[in-house]
Amino acid sequence: MLSILVTQFVVLWAVIDPIGSVPVYLSQTQHLTAKQRRLVALKAVAISTGVLLFFLIAGQQLLDAMQIPLPAFQAAGGLVLLLFALTMIFGESKPEQETKLSEEVSHSDLADLAVYPLAIPSIASPGAMMAIVLLTDNHRYSAGDQLITAAVMMTVLVITLLLLLGATHIQKWIGNVGAAIISRVMGLILAAVAVNNLLMGIKDFYIS
Repeated sequence: MLSILVTQFVVLWAVIDPIGSVPVYLSQTQHLTAKQRRLVALKAVAISTGVLLFFLIAGQQLLDAMQIPLPAFQAAGGLVLLLFALTMIFGESKPEQETKLSEEVSHSDLADLAVYPLAIPSIASPGAMMAIVLLTDNHRYSAGDQLITAAVMMTVLVITLLLLLGATHIQKWIGNVGAAIISRVMGLILAAVAVNNLLMGIKDFYIS
């Protein structure tokens, strides 16, 4: 039982990547107040939780009903993740972004930030959605096993929320330049993960 818990925690930690979400959060909330940042973090994790719970409960049934094989879903997710990674690498720098942002930020703007790119695809990434579907395969895992997976997933999401809420303290240490560097480095790493998912999905699609 302990080995299963550790394995699932490692897998979900890797695909949700709480630490990797911090630079994304910092780069997208530079222009916000501390209160607005907390609100975005809470909304992003809440939305991510809802999305991942949906895939945990109904993901397999949805893909089966639409006759979409898991490798095709993995390849599509890798492509979406790659496009987002490229925007992190080649996107505008923070000063350029901030000059285009008004000082007043509406609640709808905060909701948009929470949804994209924080909730999707940073936290509830295509890889995380696919991992949840695979770890709760009805043909391989019992209802009890799936409940354990849900508990592990919630633990990782709580850790993600704590890291995001503490991101402002991290920003004080690294500054705007550091956040820009981290964002681009993480974008490069994310691009490598995305390409790997894309190629693995294509490979498994033709082998299966």
